[in-house]
Amino acid sequence: MEPGNGNLTLVCQDPHGYGHNDIWHLGNPLDSPTCLLLVQVALITVVTQFIDICLKPLGQSSLVSQILGGVVFGPSVIGKQKMLANILFPARGVVVLDTVASFGLMFFFFIWCVKMDLATLLRTEKHAIVIGFSVFSFTLVIPTGVSFLMRKYVAMNKTLSHALPFVAFSQTLTVFISIAVLLTDLKILNTDIGRLTMSAAMFADIIGFISTVIMFSILQNKSGSMLTLTWIILSIVALLLVILFVMRPLILWIVKRSGGDSVNEFCVVCIFVFVMIAGLLSELIGQHFAMGPIILGLAVPEGPPLGTTLVRKMETICLAFLYPIYLAVNGLQTDIFRIDARSAWIVSVVVMLAFIVKIGAVMLPGYYSNVSLKESCVIGLLLNGRGIAELTMYNMWKGSKLLSDQEFSLMVVQILVINVIITPLIKLLYDPSEQYHTGRRCSIQHTRRDSELRIMVCIYNNENIPTILNLLEASYASRESTVAVIALVLVELLGRARPILVAHQPHDTLRSMSCNSNHIDNALRQYAQQNEGLVSVQSFTSISNFDTKYDDICRISLDRRANILILPFHKRWEIDGSVEVTQRSIQIMNVKVLERAPCSVGILVDRGILSGSPSLLMAKATFYVAVLFIGGADDAEALAYGTRMARHECVSVTVVRFLLFGEENSKDRKRDSDLIDEYRYYNAGNRRFEVIDEVVKDGIEMSTCIRRFIDYFDLVMVGREHQDCAMLQGHDQWSECPELGVIGDMLASQDFVTKASVLVVQQQRIRGRFVKQSLNAMPNQRDQLVHDFPIDETSRPSCTISVDRCEKM
Repeated sequence: MEPGNGNLTLVCQDPHGYGHNDIWHLGNPLDSPTCLLLVQVALITVVTQFIDICLKPLGQSSLVSQILGGVVFGPSVIGKQKMLANILFPARGVVVLDTVASFGLMFFFFIWCVKMDLATLLRTEKHAIVIGFSVFSFTLVIPTGVSFLMRKYVAMNKTLSHALPFVAFSQTLTVFISIAVLLTDLKILNTDIGRLTMSAAMFADIIGFISTVIMFSILQNKSGSMLTLTWIILSIVALLLVILFVMRPLILWIVKRSGGDSVNEFCVVCIFVFVMIAGLLSELIGQHFAMGPIILGLAVPEGPPLGTTLVRKMETICLAFLYPIYLAVNGLQTDIFRIDARSAWIVSVVVMLAFIVKIGAVMLPGYYSNVSLKESCVIGLLLNGRGIAELTMYNMWKGSKLLSDQEFSLMVVQILVINVIITPLIKLLYDPSEQYHTGRRCSIQHTRRDSELRIMVCIYNNENIPTILNLLEASYASRESTVAVIALVLVELLGRARPILVAHQPHDTLRSMSCNSNHIDNALRQYAQQNEGLVSVQSFTSISNFDTKYDDICRISLDRRANILILPFHKRWEIDGSVEVTQRSIQIMNVKVLERAPCSVGILVDRGILSGSPSLLMAKATFYVAVLFIGGADDAEALAYGTRMARHECVSVTVVRFLLFGEENSKDRKRDSDLIDEYRYYNAGNRRFEVIDEVVKDGIEMSTCIRRFIDYFDLVMVGREHQDCAMLQGHDQWSECPELGVIGDMLASQDFVTKASVLVVQQQRIRGRFVKQSLNAMPNQRDQLVHDFPIDETSRPSCTISVDRCEKM
């Protein structure tokens, strides 16, 4: 049956008419419900993806394109052509498509609620709670009050007059799932604003969810009897108790029986069945079928092993396939031609008033919480985000006759309009990378000789720890210049909706929920103990998606004033020489960090497992480092880092300078010569520092030269970018990893057979530009501009490590 203008259209179908609908029997395949569903889903998917591709450059979210995809096939566009509508979306196919969409909606809510961490919510910061309560209170009182005034003083039709208070109440809700989807689309989930918005939305959503359940229970009580209302509320409580004290213990028992650390297929199937049972019980007690899965999702433990497994197995099919179908089905039910102008402006007044009030409700407590006006405005815009949860509520009200087809279409249109407005507006007002733009020089080359060297290392695999420790030890901590290590453990966000950034306290273990944590913690402690009094360590853990993890990396490097940031490479070398891509998303993360980092950046290509390079911490064997110098700011940074390493008693540094034959009098060569002469001056008498000049005619000769001597070294350092010259011509055409630059990509190639690890260095960019070089400094300035350290052969004093806070004990 299909609703239309208050009437019901009865659709009769032949249950025996689907056996011979193929083309060989001259039948119509679309007469089969299965074929019709497949065609509808395929058309919706193709059209929504095409619209999404067209709207992405305009800064629109995927929700807009997915609803518009349904509108295209609905009565507003193609549906107006009755012949096409009867072929593609006939009345007999509505029930099947709605059922598939509802099934997807149920699992969509379940997955998002599994990701939701209630324990984190209970620890929500105070100003987030204040913002959430302020937003709910003001948008409940003001728009709802205005809606009652408009009912009294503004002429409108009866159905709109009845629905207007509910429309105003719907603007009060700030649904956590809708906000999380919006933040994910905008890729600002990891930012300070994203975290604060999520915390406020989660708190406001609890109040809104309870209010919605109470309202729906009252609406279900059509008789108005208090006894009936009591039974409805008791049935909801009973459902809650069944989920918490029957289903949840059963799930945990099944997980425990499966081994505890892993979840088998039987457990996952059982949880699928529990989700459907929870939805069935919700319908039996007169509630929306999504209520049970929502409560069950909140009851299931988030994170590994259970939450991670559920998300991994269900996220793609639910979020990427079934979720867009539900949005498109709502678009199919939207008929913009049923909306009259008077109803449109009345609803628009209420919606826009709630929109403005919500922003103001953030600004008011934000003023007292030291949140800037601009950030408060952005948070207010984000909390105005609308999504699938609101659409579900409008469908529920439409089924309860609270909304007519006109009001339902109006509400779908207002969701579209609000999302169309706020998404590009947020991108215009808020650029997360702006906070990383600094005019302060944070490179190694431009750091004073007697200041502390601050190195931030990002660790993904504990296999990289030996090479990282050698790099840290080679950085040479001394009395004149100590070393501060900022360690960030990178953990992928699985089974959670909210990213977490943990700053560890002194002597805490790295509780990053990763099996690598203890190894990393022990290794850092060992390094600190070997350099007592000269090294401090600060430990962090970032649990987030890799496509937004660059925000955590850049934020910590800025807050801790790092001079250089060491990133992992996305490929891993095995003992047999084979190469495995660990995480392709790490490569994307590295590119984003290179674009935004407030300090110098190094990408470490670790081949330590091939060479079995000696441990500087334990064996004290000689560690051989090569610096390939072609010219430019990045090579200058690599040279400055290598020069510091040469002060270590067990590190031998060889600077290999490549000179292009025939360019003896060029300005670039003269400037580079002056720089190298400065480092030679400060390393006079140091036998562990050597400069070799190699004159080559082209890139082939340079590559041959590198291949000849590279295996003599444990670590090769090179700048990422160089000025254009004949030596680089031809190499860039075969570049596979642009984040490494031309030479770095060649050295990291699997075809370039070597056992040496590679560190590709990019000097700090200030607003996307190179830091201006300071050469030929005055004698009294040289020691400040060139980062270098005197040879210190004496023994080192003792002191203990401090984690998170640099405190001496």
